[in-house]
Amino acid sequence: MDLTKLGLPAISIVDDGAPADLTDERTTVPLKRGGDGAPSDSGAKRTKLLIIGSGPAGLTAAIYAARANLEPIVIGGYAPGGQLMITSDVENYPGFPEGIQGPELMQKFREQAERFGTRFVDVDVDAVDFSARPFRAWAEKVEYTADSVIVATGASALWLGLDSETRLRGRGVSACATCDGFFFRGKRVAVVGGGDTALEEATFLTRFATEVVLLHRRDRFRGSKIMQERALQHPKISVRWNTEVADVLGDEKVEGLRLRDTVDGNEVDEPVEGLFVAIGYKPNTDAFRDWLDVDDKGYLIVTDETHTKVDGVFIAGDVHDHRYRQAITAAADGCKAAIDAERWLEAQGITEAATATAW
Repeated sequence: MDLTKLGLPAISIVDDGAPADLTDERTTVPLKRGGDGAPSDSGAKRTKLLIIGSGPAGLTAAIYAARANLEPIVIGGYAPGGQLMITSDVENYPGFPEGIQGPELMQKFREQAERFGTRFVDVDVDAVDFSARPFRAWAEKVEYTADSVIVATGASALWLGLDSETRLRGRGVSACATCDGFFFRGKRVAVVGGGDTALEEATFLTRFATEVVLLHRRDRFRGSKIMQERALQHPKISVRWNTEVADVLGDEKVEGLRLRDTVDGNEVDEPVEGLFVAIGYKPNTDAFRDWLDVDDKGYLIVTDETHTKVDGVFIAGDVHDHRYRQAITAAADGCKAAIDAERWLEAQGITEAATATAW
């Protein structure tokens, strides 16, 4: 492997199960760490299973793997916990009838993984080498080797890049209507985008909002014809063509948008209580593209549930899933990947059978 790859920008380790929820103040407290963030002894950089990513997929995989005595190491990123770390109320994750804060949920995931012996390295991955076993990964120029790997680096929502948008995430700004639409019952909201994702989000939000203002910076949509027809014909959806968001208005929560005409540059304020950004997602796959297959959208390709073309490397969560993108589906993927890795290690004679899961 060309070690000059270590100079490449580090990928951001996120898993998104669910982008920011809405009504409470944004919570950005870091996960509590049980140590200095790095394995303490020289042998700790070698493991049976290396998990890259620390959102719901990566942490669930860690829980299952640690209970199977695989002694996993998780390279969790500088901002461990994934997109749920910028989520306030999570009300659609089973087991929490009153809801739970996203960071608190991820802290519980992590503590459960640590309880069974998972070791965490809270830095970003720079590069990997899957050409031969043991597999290798570099994080902050430290080399880790593993008999098997689970890639669970997630996907990051694309944002508009406005300071006000960042400030009001979790206070009315979201990138997931499925996650957050419930909070906007009886309110007027806006959706930004022109592809199928934006059209689907706008249509879904009509179940809750009194009106959905669909904003697109061009004079025609890019989405499929059937989705365009559904949106354009829906009585609750109004479209603003040739329009972009210049600013998000409000101090403690979204109170409106400053819209700019992309043709003449004129600006006007639009009163809304929610903004859904639906301009796409970027899978966090940069470090893996030399080794694993990606689809036309840049997501990793899985075979047989969690497997890849590299024997012993598995995939979990939003790094491959651009359909559901939920915390619970990511967690389920993490479970499957850990069990598949466990069985693969047993088949290689690296570990002994430790669970009674059905083959």
